[in-house]
Amino acid sequence: MGSQNFVKILAIETSCDETAIALVDAKGGLRQPNFKVLKNIISSQIKIHRPFGGVVPSLAKREHLKNLPVVLQKALSPILYGRTEWEMKEKLNNIGLIAVTVGPGLEPALWTGINFAKELAKKYKKPLIGVNHLEGHMYSFLLKQKAVISKSEFRISNIYPAIVLIVSGGHTILIYQKSLTAWKKIGETRDDAAGEAFDKVARLLGLPYPGGPELEKLAMGGNPSAIEFPRPMIYQKNYDFSFSGLKTAVLYYLRDHPKIREKDVAASFQQAIIDVLIQKTIRAASEYKVRSVILSGGVASNKALQKRLRAECRKNKLSFLSAERKYQTDNAAMIAVAAYIGHLRGRKPRITAQANLNL
Repeated sequence: MGSQNFVKILAIETSCDETAIALVDAKGGLRQPNFKVLKNIISSQIKIHRPFGGVVPSLAKREHLKNLPVVLQKALSPILYGRTEWEMKEKLNNIGLIAVTVGPGLEPALWTGINFAKELAKKYKKPLIGVNHLEGHMYSFLLKQKAVISKSEFRISNIYPAIVLIVSGGHTILIYQKSLTAWKKIGETRDDAAGEAFDKVARLLGLPYPGGPELEKLAMGGNPSAIEFPRPMIYQKNYDFSFSGLKTAVLYYLRDHPKIREKDVAASFQQAIIDVLIQKTIRAASEYKVRSVILSGGVASNKALQKRLRAECRKNKLSFLSAERKYQTDNAAMIAVAAYIGHLRGRKPRITAQANLNL
């Protein structure tokens, strides 16, 4: 495979309803990993699942099976290496590592990506590594290679220790990350994840799937102080979350106030979630005496959350890091990043679908 410090990675992600394949050059080792995304192709299934108001696993599997060969071809379409364009087979031969998401996610969807990756690895005699989707989110900020910490360089030694907040449709997790390779989970949701709560409240408001981004749009025109929704567990000493009760509070409010402006409901609900997320994240950062706060996951693309957390970090003299929007939602480039770090650590996760995999 060559030096461990440089490897070309083909990464495959099919944990839910996005068929994604990326081709990434990784180098620098664990001291200063650096990534160049050559291709990051995503085929969305939103139109397929929208009539059902959510992801249908059997349909997701069918679409992944149909899309994977097409997405692979796009990912390996002519890429210039000097003055030479390599054919698809030559490009696959030039890949050093194949990575695939093994969980968490929808099991039928995961298996499509895993089986596809196994076939490629066998055919082209390439090593295959399984990747935890959540680790992909955790490391996604590394795809943003520029000076983001004061005026200094983007260096790992300047980032850690850090508090990582992963906020997605299925997870809300707080992590204390001592270094690039050492971390512990300090809190997570006890019921609905933040993204799940966004989607459920969006349905209550009659918004189309996917609900989170639609609710965010609606909230932009509303008053976030119009309704005093509960802030579950905000003052509890632990770092766990609970958003099921907040969703129920919105349900009852809509029932009892049929003439309320939906924009105000959306804005007030969003504000309640953001208040809880930020309060616990900043308190954790203070308790663990970290240098940085890292925001990741699909809900990290919420502009109101990003703006508030960035401001709170500035106020508390903490560095704030988050990937570009295209790397926050499900994508294969972040899977390549986690694969590179796992490869250097010598990790060999089971190449089997693990729907309930956690950190």
